[in-house]
Amino acid sequence: MEKINIKEKFKKFSKQWHPHQIAEVDDMQVIIAKIQGEFVWHKHDNEDELFQVIKGTLIMQYRDRIEEVHEGEIIVVPKGVEHCPLTKNNEEVHVLLFEKKSVAHTGDVVHEKTVSNYPKI
Repeated sequence: MEKINIKEKFKKFSKQWHPHQIAEVDDMQVIIAKIQGEFVWHKHDNEDELFQVIKGTLIMQYRDRIEEVHEGEIIVVPKGVEHCPLTKNNEEVHVLLFEKKSVAHTGDVVHEKTVSNYPKI
């Protein structure tokens, strides 16, 4: 495997809330996404999700609290926990996610933002 320049990969697309796969690790995938504004409330019954903020500030909303995640920080959303990502001050945020290939983009919810196939870049 060759090294991957994450910043260069972000330059290859502009669509927001549309994950792109940059690597696979066993039954896991490494994906990146540009996000802005609020996503959709959802959960993943059988998989955890790891978010790393590359650029900007991510607000991870849970039903009982809010966590602010800054550049260089990660947050793990445990399986079964309802959550809704949001960006601070409506800024564009770049995130890297590490999750099982079986994770559905919007979990148990079908929404206009739902994506079923992540392009490989």
